[in-house]
Amino acid sequence: MLNNKSILITGGTGTFGKAFTRYVLENYDPKKIIIYSRDEFKQFIMQNEFKEHAAKLRFFIGDVRDRERLSRAFEGVDYVIHAAALKQVPACEYNPAEAIKTNINGAQNVIDAALDRGIKKVVALSTDKAVNPVNLYGGTKLVSDKLFIAANAYAGNKDICFSIVRYGNVAGSRGSVIPLFHNILNNGGTELPITDYRMTRFWISLRQGVELVIKALEEARGGETFIAKLPSFKITDLAQAMLPGCEMPQVGIREGEKLHEVMVTVEDSAHTYEYDKHFIVYPQMVWSQRQQILPGGKKVEEGFSYSSGNNTEWLSVEEIKELLKSVEMEK
Repeated sequence: MLNNKSILITGGTGTFGKAFTRYVLENYDPKKIIIYSRDEFKQFIMQNEFKEHAAKLRFFIGDVRDRERLSRAFEGVDYVIHAAALKQVPACEYNPAEAIKTNINGAQNVIDAALDRGIKKVVALSTDKAVNPVNLYGGTKLVSDKLFIAANAYAGNKDICFSIVRYGNVAGSRGSVIPLFHNILNNGGTELPITDYRMTRFWISLRQGVELVIKALEEARGGETFIAKLPSFKITDLAQAMLPGCEMPQVGIREGEKLHEVMVTVEDSAHTYEYDKHFIVYPQMVWSQRQQILPGGKKVEEGFSYSSGNNTEWLSVEEIKELLKSVEMEK
């Protein structure tokens, strides 16, 4: 599907952008991959990391806040992966106007440029924090999600669809708990602080996140939210997997933090279908005949919700230990 296609990734120098680029280059033969981001130093580093693929890669300096630059960058592009965002919860709380400019206005700019430039498919990366948001980052991503879903209403007769992929913190990603514990242990720490003993999270690897985006590119018809089926783990079990027998002082939940990662709400259940390895939340509105329930799915029961706290699949301490061996810490 991606052979001989031009793909653009906003925020392409981030961890996801690099992993997605490598996956596509290893499994397909794209015409070109455009890395669109605003940090020239990160682009320089990525160029060096992908020297052997230089003929396939293009690096565009640009910001999603700049609609004109997006429009120029989108020329001749088939697929867009929108990964650019301000993601750090404290930074968004302290700089709300900046979060709005990037996460909301930037999303609208991507949509407008995609509609004007004849893009075929746009997949936007979402987050569990957009579900019943309790912080500004989650609030801006909720609005972004709604914008991308509603963008399908403006497609008209154009051959374009917008969809969303939603998952939580990737194992080993910056600001998440695994690097935090890892740093404490590297500095000689003998105890691992737990914000709340009840806290749970989903376990998703970077590769699983990339594969979910590929699935959305392959299957989306317009307005779907793709959510991977994942195992859950307790934060206390993670601590014991990283340092068996360690003390775990409870330090209190942080502002904007949730006890569990929620992916599908009870309200979403009316439009949610379950597949072998994922869920799809379908849009409530119908804009065109292209929209359809993809085959192989089963409607979830009324009142269903999907969170790391009510999951049916859980990782044991020993299973977490094995998974930790393959986790790469984001620098």
